[in-house]
Amino acid sequence: MFRKDTYCRAFQFCFGMGAYLLPWRKPECISGPGCLGKIPELLEKCGASHPMIVASRRQSATEAFQTMVSRLPDYCLFSDVPPNPRVSTVEAIAALYRAEGCDSFIAIGGGSPMDAAKAAAARLVRPNRTVEQMGGLLKVRRRIPPFVAVPTTAGTGSETTVAAVVTDDATHHKYALGDLCLIPRYAVLDPELTVSLPASITAQTGMDALTHAIEAYVGRWLPTAETNRLAEEAVVTIFRYLPEACRCGENLAAREQMLKASYQAGYAFTRASVGNIHAIAHTLGGLYDVPHGLANAVLLPVVLEDYGEAIAPQMARLAELTGVCTQGSQEEKARAFVEAIYDMNRRLGIPDGFDCIRSEDIPRMVNWAEAEANPAYPVPVIYDKRRFARIIQRVQRSV
Repeated sequence: MFRKDTYCRAFQFCFGMGAYLLPWRKPECISGPGCLGKIPELLEKCGASHPMIVASRRQSATEAFQTMVSRLPDYCLFSDVPPNPRVSTVEAIAALYRAEGCDSFIAIGGGSPMDAAKAAAARLVRPNRTVEQMGGLLKVRRRIPPFVAVPTTAGTGSETTVAAVVTDDATHHKYALGDLCLIPRYAVLDPELTVSLPASITAQTGMDALTHAIEAYVGRWLPTAETNRLAEEAVVTIFRYLPEACRCGENLAAREQMLKASYQAGYAFTRASVGNIHAIAHTLGGLYDVPHGLANAVLLPVVLEDYGEAIAPQMARLAELTGVCTQGSQEEKARAFVEAIYDMNRRLGIPDGFDCIRSEDIPRMVNWAEAEANPAYPVPVIYDKRRFARIIQRVQRSV
C-alpha cells in the first residue's frame, strides 16, 4: 500500500506542477434574467449560422426557447438525451451534426445535454477515436466548434468545465473525458430557465455544486488561491440560497445566486479536480442511473466524515465562513460543518442511502471507482479497494 500511495502522490504532484503551464481559461459569461435571448448575437460573433442545439424536451418546448430560435437563421435540434447520456447518444448527435452541416453547438439543459454535446464535439474533431479512447485527461487536444452552454440547473457546472461524462451502453461504465478544449466559449446563465425546476431537483443539483466546491477545496497540489476563493464563495452562497431556492422556486434572486455558485464551483473543480466522491458517484450513475447530483449529495458528508483529520483545517474554515460554527477547536468546527451538510440533506428531503445497490455489484463498483480516482485525483486521502467498499456499503440500504 505504501508503494501505491507514493506512486499516486508522485503522479499528482507532477501533474499539479505541469498544470501551471496549461492554458486554463474561463468561458465568457453572460448572466441575468432573459439573457438566453443574446445567443444569436454570440453565434454571430463566432461567425456561426447553423448551430446544432442539444436540449432537453422540456426546455425545447418553452416560450423562451421558441423566442430564441426564432431569431436564428437556421438550426438543427436534438432533444433525446437521457439523464445519464450514453455513447450511442453521443454518436447520434455527431452523426446528425455531420448530416445537417452544422457549424456550432448550443447545449441547453442540465449536465446531461451539455456532456453529450461536448463528447459529440470531441468525436467530430477526433473522428478516428472512440469515446472510450478519449476517456481520461487531455486526449482530445483539438479545438471544438463554437460552443454555447446554457445551464437550466444550478449544479453540474458543466458550462465552465473541461469534463464530459458519458456511459457505455453495453458495460454501463462511465467515461470521463477531460480536456481544456472542451471548455465552452460562452456560458449563458439565465435564472428564468431554472424557476420551474421541482424542489427535489433544485436540491440535488445544488448539493452537486456544493460537492464540486468542497472536493476542489480539499484536494492537494492542484488548488490555487483563485480556486480556493471561488470554492469558499460558492459554499457560502449555497448554504445561504439553496434552501430558499427550494422553498420558493420563483425567487429569481436566489436562482441567480445558485447559478453563480454553480459556475464558480465548476471552474474551481475544473482547475483543482474532484475526488473520491465523484469516483463512487459515477458508478451509481452508470450501473443504476442514479442522478449524479443525488449520488454526490448522499456521498458528500459520508466521505468528508471518513476523511476526518486530513481535512479538518478546511472544514473548520468553511464552518466559520458559513456561520455554522465560529467557536471551539478546529476539530469541533470541522465536525459541526460536516453535520451541517447531513442536516441540510435531511431538510431538503435527500435520502441517506440507496436501496438499488446490489451486493454482487460492489466489487465492480470498487474496481471502477479505484481506477477513476487513482492515481489522477489529488484527494486528501487515497482510498484502496477496502476503503471504497466500506463507503459503498455505508450508503447501501437493504430493500
